[in-house]
Amino acid sequence: MPNSITALTSVCGWHKTPRGSHRYHKGVLFPVFFVLFVVQAFPLRYSASSVVNSVVSGHNGRMQELSLNVRGQTVAVRSCNTWIIGAGAAGMNAAVHLCELWRQAGVESPQERLAVAARDLSGGASRRSGSDKQTYYKLGSSADMSDTALDFAQTLTASGCCHGDNALVEGLCSLREFYHLVEAGVEFPHDRWGGFAGYRTDHDPAGRATSAGPKTSQQMSLCLQRQAKDCGIAMLDALEVADLVSVAGVSPARGQDARDTPAADRLAGVICLDRRRLLQAPWPPREKDILAATVVLVGENFILAAGGSGELFAQSVYPSGQWGLLGLTLRAGMTGVNLTEWQFGLASTAFRWNVSGSYMQVIPRFVSTDAAGGDARDFLQEYFATPAEMAGAIFLKGYQWPFDAGRIVGGSSLIDMAVHQETAVRGRRVYLDFRTNPGGAGSPLELKDLPAEAGDYLRRTGCTQRLPIQRLAHLNAPAIDIYSEHGIDISKDSLEIALCAQHHNGGLAVDAWWRSDLENAFVIGEMAGTHGVRRPGGAALNAGQVGGLRAAQCIARTRPAGPPDLSATAPALQDAMASLVATCLLHVRSTGPVPDQAIEQIRRRTSRTAAYLRWPDGLEEAAREALAQHRRIAKEGLGCDDAGELLLALLAAQQSLAHVAVLLANKELLSRGGGSRGGYCVLDDAGQAMHPRLIDPRTDQPYRFRPENIALRQEILALRYDPGRCDLFEVTLQTPRPIPRETEPFETIWRQYRQERERTLNAEDAEERGVKKNLNHKEHKEYEE
Repeated sequence: MPNSITALTSVCGWHKTPRGSHRYHKGVLFPVFFVLFVVQAFPLRYSASSVVNSVVSGHNGRMQELSLNVRGQTVAVRSCNTWIIGAGAAGMNAAVHLCELWRQAGVESPQERLAVAARDLSGGASRRSGSDKQTYYKLGSSADMSDTALDFAQTLTASGCCHGDNALVEGLCSLREFYHLVEAGVEFPHDRWGGFAGYRTDHDPAGRATSAGPKTSQQMSLCLQRQAKDCGIAMLDALEVADLVSVAGVSPARGQDARDTPAADRLAGVICLDRRRLLQAPWPPREKDILAATVVLVGENFILAAGGSGELFAQSVYPSGQWGLLGLTLRAGMTGVNLTEWQFGLASTAFRWNVSGSYMQVIPRFVSTDAAGGDARDFLQEYFATPAEMAGAIFLKGYQWPFDAGRIVGGSSLIDMAVHQETAVRGRRVYLDFRTNPGGAGSPLELKDLPAEAGDYLRRTGCTQRLPIQRLAHLNAPAIDIYSEHGIDISKDSLEIALCAQHHNGGLAVDAWWRSDLENAFVIGEMAGTHGVRRPGGAALNAGQVGGLRAAQCIARTRPAGPPDLSATAPALQDAMASLVATCLLHVRSTGPVPDQAIEQIRRRTSRTAAYLRWPDGLEEAAREALAQHRRIAKEGLGCDDAGELLLALLAAQQSLAHVAVLLANKELLSRGGGSRGGYCVLDDAGQAMHPRLIDPRTDQPYRFRPENIALRQEILALRYDPGRCDLFEVTLQTPRPIPRETEPFETIWRQYRQERERTLNAEDAEERGVKKNLNHKEHKEYEE
């Protein structure tokens, strides 16, 4: 690996001769020692930028191991054309596509020009989450189904706050990405003629859903990671993202015409901490220990695919440790959109898993107990007029799984609120019991008494067995196996559940290429705020795959595959590293609360005021508390006793800013007259009553909620970080972009495609000629020496 000494001596005239030996030029020793003295005396800005520029001369965009000298300490730098941050299904798909597209364009050794970095290559939501038969949503592909991308887009945009161009692209590219997964090895079932049949999922009018079983997203992630590995793409593990460094208004990327491409804000680099190295460092760490564990990722492009902020909520079905990058991306200058829109649903708590689909369609018994596990009772019946009506609602919960404000009164989400009443209000615990039917031991399930939809389905699928566990074994045996793998036998024990946060429909603003406000940073997967108020179940998996494809296409077609230009960004990277060191030492020396306490406060506050129930007064107070906590953490730090707590302190600080943004967005939306929509209800004492048995502990009266304000479907609430504002964010409104309707003749599209491809190839040729010219010049000079 080149280091600062090698780089500096190279600048001063220490070269390799054709024979491979080293020699000094006459009179060079004094300049060498003078420069080294300057590095030690003034170690921040001058030394690092000099080192970076000398090391990367001749760098052609391929993966390079470099180093910086900061405060006299060597800091590891990894440089390549494109970095993918996050190792789930979306990120791996982007990596595979970019390598394929570059190879098709004739780029030499494309796999060496990109790399994947993650805190845990085997972690993340796509690797560790699922349901009874985890859904993948796509354009209809069965033989008897007529479907179009326009129909698909209209479904995605129907509830508002969703850009039409993103929705149309997701429809147009869905089958391409679906079949890409099939070819990668994901086991989506097909019939003997090769057709992939579908079924209806939540918020789906057309039966577009399919599944590869309980672990669909895990299969996707594993298959795509295997493809990326086969391509030879480098993967860096155990890197905790500590900062995103953006720079304002720098010149366009190489190969782009400055007259056509104005200066734009860019992402200069990603500063990470090597978790393993930091955990092995002495405690308390010194400045040099922190810098020794620092890794800087620099690139021409970045694709961010690190998932959602599941740790914001106390009750969450996200895999443990799903932090996301919302706080860091907002601070780096990206715009947050639809931060109010989350999805919630019933899930098991001992092992985090959605209890949707088959788990509900076999109609299990709902039971609640006191905190100690005694006083078991069937609580659900009190909310329904007859046992048959209750059983029908349980069945519908299978494909109406997400909590929905529009399905409480007379709908299946009354079950969600009944669970809330037992757990959050009465302090009891709720279980699913697959060993008995609703009503208890000895109670039969009379199919003839069920609503037609439920009864017909159970008869058609042969689910006429006496007990729910028997019906589940017949309908979907892998749904039982997934719990057995985690030491839970639902044929013998009840399954504790709660109403949990499951997915963020909002996130960061992107264009139709999934490009963020920073012109070289793309955002895909759950980080991208493309879903609007409601989305069909499984649409997020399709969106992540399509987003990865689009980001890769944009990079391959419009951005050269050469190296990043570090000359203008080195000072910003230096400043950020100095700031990170100062922040770490602040936490190390702090006598404040420990990180776990701060994180628990954030979770409880978010769950109390910004989950599936929200009220204006509560949000006002919560937003003030969140802002005060964020400022306190920034000023005083969090107390740490070891390196693990230091890493957690950095994550808590990031979460605290994301927490402020989410609560502020909710407060602003409610102040604009926002009502109940999608995954949450806005409580209002003058609103509509939910149910006489659902009692609001604030008033000791039945819960009442405000109806949706339909006009706000045409507004997207956007937040942009502004440290000069008292509440840290500027709030603006965006109008959803419409679904594109223009059509062009094939010949026009073909001509434009050829012209675009020609421009890309010319830019690549120019880049390669420039690199080869520099290399030839360097080799010729070395030979003369």
